[in-house]
Amino acid sequence: MTTALVTGATRGFGHAIATELAATGVTVVGVGRDQLADGTEAHRLLDLHRPQILVLNAGATPPAEPIHRQTWETFSRNWDVDVRHVFTWLRESLLLPLAPGSVVITLSSGAALAGSPLSGGYAGAKATIRFITGYAAEESARAGLGIRFVSVLPKLTPATGLGASAVAAYAERQGVDLPTFLAGLGPTLTTAQVGKAITDLATDPAHEQGAYLLTPAGLAPAP
Repeated sequence: MTTALVTGATRGFGHAIATELAATGVTVVGVGRDQLADGTEAHRLLDLHRPQILVLNAGATPPAEPIHRQTWETFSRNWDVDVRHVFTWLRESLLLPLAPGSVVITLSSGAALAGSPLSGGYAGAKATIRFITGYAAEESARAGLGIRFVSVLPKLTPATGLGASAVAAYAERQGVDLPTFLAGLGPTLTTAQVGKAITDLATDPAHEQGAYLLTPAGLAPAP
């Protein structure tokens, strides 16, 4: 039986991913936020459950403020939470290691490509998640581990708490109402679409290592 371990599985993208994986017959293990950055706990959970699918989704919601309204503590929040959590679990998945044929999927963001001036260090943190996922893929190949590493960059969407906060802030910044701003964004990416896309990536090895942009139109190799 296939086992998946999903971080941040209680809401938003994580909940949709866990639900979709479970619907395909995968046994899903959810991990709480207090366990994300602890290397000892990450190693224990990976060793205990031996997942064939590891989805690193959890992260902090950045404050929606321009850079001069930030402090270093607010600016660096996504580095301290998102990047540290992904770094820790990538490291442990290589050191254990996970079984050949396993897949590790990290959630980056479309902001890694376009920037996010109202989100402090969020865009840079998400770009780093993409980079270190690639580094892990290189180390897996060098050691012949056979673990597939993929990062996914979802388009901004109001379908999650983080996304709703961001689109509201950007609408206000542009001086337009929310419906007008959303109309400018085009079709909305839903959590169900994210759940299906991540499940497809996880269960279809035809999706090679690398980075994928995720929009309502589906997955496409990220530039």
